[in-house]
Amino acid sequence: MSKPAKKMCIIVHSGTLDKAYPPFMLAAAAGASDIETHLFFTFWGLNLLKKGGFESAKLPGMMSIGTGMMKNKMKKAGFPDLKDLVKQTVEMGNTHIYACSATMELMGLKKEDLIPEVEKVLGAAAFIDMAVDADVTLFI
Repeated sequence: MSKPAKKMCIIVHSGTLDKAYPPFMLAAAAGASDIETHLFFTFWGLNLLKKGGFESAKLPGMMSIGTGMMKNKMKKAGFPDLKDLVKQTVEMGNTHIYACSATMELMGLKKEDLIPEVEKVLGAAAFIDMAVDADVTLFI
C-alpha cells in the first residue's frame, strides 16, 4: 500500500507584492517535493488573480515607491515574475488555485475576470473541508 500524498493548504488574503511571492514559492517547492498544494485567494489576495493583477502588484504603503526597484532586483537575482511563477507552479500538476466565492460576489467579479490558472471558485466551507486534513495550513 502506498503512503498517502502530503497536502498543504494556503489562504492568501493580501494582494501586495511582498505577500504574493511566498505562496507560489512555497507551492513550487512543495510541487518539487510531490506535495499537493491548494491556494485559496480571498479578500485583497483575490486582486492577484484578476487578469493583470500580478503585473500591477505593488509593495505595501510607503514602500510602494520602491516596487519597480524591487522587481528589477528580483529579476537580476533570477526570480521569475509572478505570472511566470504561477504558470510554472501550476504546470507541475499538483498545485490548485481557488478564488473565494463570497469575495468574488463582494467585488462583483466573475470567473472570466480571473486568470486561467484559477481552477475553481469555492466557498470557505469547501476550502475548510480541504484544509482540515492537510499536513500544513498557512495564512499569508
